[in-house]
Amino acid sequence: MPIVVNLDVMLAKRKMSLTELSEKVGITISNLSILKKGKAKAIRFSTLQAICEVLECQPGEILEYIQEQE
Repeated sequence: MPIVVNLDVMLAKRKMSLTELSEKVGITISNLSILKKGKAKAIRFSTLQAICEVLECQPGEILEYIQEQE
């Protein structure tokens, strides 16, 4: 998968649990867990914005593109 979700890294940097992020953003833990594990097929900009506001970060700190090897 060429898009990597670094949500766990940002949570660790902010010393925040997934539960705490869930409460502050208003998204279920299960949906955040799917995103964190890289299993999500899509993310709404409003969700990304809310996560960035709570974690005080840029979208590029959460989402990373890694070129696939051929």
